[in-house]
Amino acid sequence: MDDEPTTQPAPTAPPVPGAPTVLTVLTTADAEGKARELAYGAIRARLAACAQITGPVTSVYRWEDEIETAQEWQVLLKTTAARYAALEAWLTEAHEYDTPEIIATPVVRGSAAYLEWVERETTD
Repeated sequence: MDDEPTTQPAPTAPPVPGAPTVLTVLTTADAEGKARELAYGAIRARLAACAQITGPVTSVYRWEDEIETAQEWQVLLKTTAARYAALEAWLTEAHEYDTPEIIATPVVRGSAAYLEWVERETTD
């Protein structure tokens, strides 16, 4: 997955009024150290309030018409809908993969105190 130049991310639609404001964003890396770099970089830039690293996990996927198996580390980032576009752009630039996994899932419920903390920690 990492032998072509990095491309720019596709444009991201603006947040929808009334939609959840906190997101979890999943990405992966092929080494624990790289996962830590992505986590620390996103926190340092205030693009995410928290990052959790899990791994190793085994990923099975199709790439260039071949079925591949790889050991990866998952990075789960907590951010806001307002910061998502910046986080996606940063991950795309910082990532070594040509097509990094970047998947955002809305948080539809959660502790008010935690969700407020995510908002505070991701404010410029």
